[in-house]
Amino acid sequence: MSPDSFRNVWTIAKRELTGYFNSPVAYVFIVIFLLLNGFFTFMLGGFFERGEANLNSFFTWHPWLYLFLVPAAGMRLWAEERRVGTLELLLTMPIAPWEAIVGKFAACWAFLALALALTFPVVFTVGFLGAPDFGTILAGYVGSLLLAGAYLAVTVMTSALTRNQVISFILSVVICFFLILCGWEPVTNLLVRWAPDWFVNTVAAFSVMPHFAGFQRGVVDLRDLVFFGSVMVFSLFSTSVILRSLRGA
Repeated sequence: MSPDSFRNVWTIAKRELTGYFNSPVAYVFIVIFLLLNGFFTFMLGGFFERGEANLNSFFTWHPWLYLFLVPAAGMRLWAEERRVGTLELLLTMPIAPWEAIVGKFAACWAFLALALALTFPVVFTVGFLGAPDFGTILAGYVGSLLLAGAYLAVTVMTSALTRNQVISFILSVVICFFLILCGWEPVTNLLVRWAPDWFVNTVAAFSVMPHFAGFQRGVVDLRDLVFFGSVMVFSLFSTSVILRSLRGA
């Protein structure tokens, strides 16, 4: 990345991140995220009942928690630009479309990373109650951040497809829900009845669950990193194709 490209990406990212905190939406989102994390961890996850010095009950719910919260955070990124008519202005500025895409994605991902970082009291709690493996906990946080990034990249793509934020939200939830369920055993068992094995294995390979599970176990596998990176790159590339078609329309 050239210095000019980096400067353009940084300018877009700073603009977007500032926009989040100039409204109460960001603070409401963070509060809801922290409250739901606490509820799922301590109430539904049985954190204290487990009697284990780990954060399995914390990370287990993240694929489902992010399913709605990440699309809610990212649905406005391009849909709002299209709705108010500033997309054309942005695309005519002396910046490449990919720079704007990366800048917006980086800003929202940083915002999600901040929300995730604010869950640190959970780490202190498990550290106070026992002797956890902090390496495993760190790997879980890395996996959680990558999972949020994958969901966000999908949301960026759906946000570019429409000027309606609600439609963007619904589309991204459906796609991310597919990324969760496609490797689920009842789904694969259903596919086996009428589809060949290679097709079933291909569909199951798109599931985020087994890749996220590796991070939960404290294993940072290159294949899992490649998977999440591929989802992000493909979704952001698709966004660039969509924006180019809009610019040429």
